[in-house]
Amino acid sequence: MSRLKDLYNDQIVEAMTKKFGYKNVMEVPKLEKIVVNMRVGDAKENAKALENAIKDLEIITGQHVVATKAKHSIANFKIREGMAIGCKTTLRGEKMYDFLDRLVNLALPRVRDFRGVSADAFDGRGNYTLGIKEQLIFPEIEYDKVEKVRGMDVTVVTTAKTDEEARELLRLFNMPFEK
Repeated sequence: MSRLKDLYNDQIVEAMTKKFGYKNVMEVPKLEKIVVNMRVGDAKENAKALENAIKDLEIITGQHVVATKAKHSIANFKIREGMAIGCKTTLRGEKMYDFLDRLVNLALPRVRDFRGVSADAFDGRGNYTLGIKEQLIFPEIEYDKVEKVRGMDVTVVTTAKTDEEARELLRLFNMPFEK
């Protein structure tokens, strides 16, 4: 069992109940899933770019990754409907907690000039989205084997009803919000 899952079961439930006055343990928000998405703009000219992005994302998440396809044709970007333009994976359970632990404690502190993540990136329903500029911040990625530096979006989906509850939940998971 992961360290963060143990932390959730003990300290986080107690702290959240104390702060928000929940009557039942089942009311306490919890992490539902984490979706990691990587857009590959140069995949339309270079099919190998998409393969490399999928390989990098699989190394980072430790899980199978699927290619995402364009929903609409966009002439200005030379994209046709159904063309592969990115990749994504959804993490749940143990892998979700392990990924969040590595993101918060290993990857984010490696970002140059890091002052914390934005505390305003919530969607109004308790979900948090974080943009990462380069995949090199993850220790699993070998710098010499990276063909091109790519960014990714990490969306943390919670069962929280409000942004305030979700912010407190992520803060208790040691998410480094900027002051």
